[in-house]
This record gives sequence, C-alpha cells and structure tokens, in this order.
Amino acid sequence: MKKVVVIGAGQAGSSLVAKLRNEGFTGSITLIGEEHVPPYQRPPLSKKYLLGDMDLERLFLRPESFYSENGITLHLDQVVQSIDRSDKVVITGGQQIAYDDLVLTTGSVPRRLPGAIGGELDGVYVVRDLKDVDAMAPEFRDGARVLIVGGGYIGLEAAAVAAKKGLKVTLVEMADRILQRVAAPETSDFFRNLHKSHGVDIREGVGLDTLIGDGRVSGAKLTDGSDLQVDFVIVGVGITPATALAEAAGIEIENGIKTNEMGQTSDPHIWAAGDCASFPYKDGRLRLESVPNAIDQAECIAENIMGGQKTYVPKPWFWSDQYDTKLQIAGLNTGYDRVITRPGDKDGSVSFWYYKGDDLLAVDAANDPRAYMIGKRLIEGGKSPAPDLIADPATDMKALMKA
Repeated sequence: MKKVVVIGAGQAGSSLVAKLRNEGFTGSITLIGEEHVPPYQRPPLSKKYLLGDMDLERLFLRPESFYSENGITLHLDQVVQSIDRSDKVVITGGQQIAYDDLVLTTGSVPRRLPGAIGGELDGVYVVRDLKDVDAMAPEFRDGARVLIVGGGYIGLEAAAVAAKKGLKVTLVEMADRILQRVAAPETSDFFRNLHKSHGVDIREGVGLDTLIGDGRVSGAKLTDGSDLQVDFVIVGVGITPATALAEAAGIEIENGIKTNEMGQTSDPHIWAAGDCASFPYKDGRLRLESVPNAIDQAECIAENIMGGQKTYVPKPWFWSDQYDTKLQIAGLNTGYDRVITRPGDKDGSVSFWYYKGDDLLAVDAANDPRAYMIGKRLIEGGKSPAPDLIADPATDMKALMKA
C-alpha cells in the first residue's frame, strides 16, 4: 500500500490530502501539523476572528471529523525533527513515519525585529498563526496606542482592524510609500486616503530605529528622530519561506524549496507546495504567497502523485479586506510601465490596470468585482485590450472579452 506523508497542516496540506481521497487514492495518508488545531483559514485570523466576528470552529477548513472519516491520520502539535531520505522516513515526536511520497507544505515564517532594537520585548507581535492572534487580542482595547511597523497588506489590514476597534494607530513604512513593493502609486494613494479617513497616522519614508521598554515595550524612536508612546507593536515586514527542514535534508533551495513544473523537488520522492515552494515560471522562477496558489499547487501535486504528469500553471489572484473595502488582484504586475485608472460604477469603486507596453499584466480592483472578474478572464485568456479602451468610461467591458 502506497504511503503519502504531508508535513504542514495548513491550506496546502489540507487541500492536498482531500484531493488525494477525492481522486480515489486508496493508500495511507498522514498529515502532520505543528499547531494544536486542525487546518484552518489564515486570512480571517487578523480580521473577522480578531474582531470577534468569527468563532474558532468556523476557521477550520474542514471539520476535524473529516480526516478520520476519510482515513487520513492527523498528527497535531507535532514538530518534525528531520527527514531521512535514504530510509524514506520522517522523524517526529520520537517516532518514525515511513513514506513513499513526502510533500512539504511547511508555509512561511514572519520576519521579526532584531532583539538589539527591542524586538524581543513583551508587547511586540507578528501576525501569522492562531497563537499570534490569540496573544495580541487582549491588547485591542479602545484608546490603546499601537505602532504598526510595515506598510504592506499585512500591516494595513492590522491597522484597519485596530482603527475599527477604536485604537490610536500609527503606521510607519521605511519605503517612500505604502505598498511600494507590490502595487502602483495609484493603489498606494487609494489606501493611504482610506486609512487617513479612519484616523490612522501613516508615516512614509520613516522607519523604526528602536523600541523602548523595561521588559515590555512602552515607546519607540523612529528614524526621523521622533518619539512615540505605545502600548503594543505589530510587526508586518514580510515573510520568508520555511525551508529549514528541506535544507537539512539536502534538498535544493532557490527562493524557497525548488521544484520542477510538476511540483517535485530535487528528490523525486519529495514534493513541495504553497508559500514554501518556488516553481518554473516563464523565463525564471516564482514563489507565490497566496491561498489560491496553495490550493491549486497542492491539488496539482496530488494528481501527479497518482501518476498525472500534470504541469502546474499558476493563475495568480489575491485579495485584501480593509474596512469596508475589498481589494481584488488578478495577475502579476512585475515589469509594468504604466497604469490605467478606471472609475467603477459605484462611489468609492475603482480599478487600476497594469500594462507593459500594450500587454495587460494585472488588475487591482477596489470594491469593483466586475472589473476584477473581467480583468482576470482577459489575463488568463491572454487578451490585452488597448489601454485607451480601458481608460474610456464608455467602453463596454464585457465586449472586450469577445474581441
């Protein structure tokens, strides 16, 4: 009987084991997770769950009973010590678990502030998993002062939740503007204005010099020389792929665990999916940090474990919820040289269309699901409407898909 072991009980791991059973895999399946709860959704953690609008059980991707009912052995609260590739076993919790195919869905780890600048003080948090959010939840008291370090989507989403709960929010971004690494100035401007309208103090081109406190954080000194009094700090300065286990096992690493087009690593019996994995894309390699990628890549690997020989072709899309605004992103904007702004049909709705020459690369749509869906279909279909058509409010957008 063929044995599949999956390390990492997140979105990718859960999707993979479910797909195996749905496709008729009859061998043994073991899913190993470091947390004490079954696989759950991460995006609502720092939003609906933190706001108290979603209970823990509603976070679960599938009821805990799903795993036993489908013959999936679920090991929770287990840290894998090592992978023995020669004997094809995983060592965890004092036991050895044999595999024929091993899948690494280990995800990513948040970057933390160095201890030398106060990163290890109490009251300094990152936003990644359930324990992080449970630890910081009591800090969200009306009138509390929070400093958010980092103006990417994680930092902005945390700022939105804090402002909604009545906190005094200061956000610092060392780059010239928020979202500089991932979005055009037009998208940055939209979200800067949105946050300022909710009372968030956004300081761009300003970094954190050091945190101050005796055991617990009480203040911060910024790189522009200003001082802040703070009650707690949220750090949102990016994530790194969780590759330590793979590296220790001698698996090739390149911006994550390096895989081929089918999801196999440098060891043909070991696969990788989700945030931790990089895969061939166009003339280079790509690592996508998104829920849809984790699902699609994991399901592709499940089919390939069963002999599918399927190439993974990503269809990148992302989203971010801030206040009452839903940002939906289709495509990858890397290399764009101009952005077309198109007002939406409703107040406050707008979309930003990224072009490289005459080629449509990506769309950012704020409260404009119609623009998002049309943009997504155009990009996936390899169609690029002339930029002046997108800029013209009179253009029939649906007609563009038939052109």
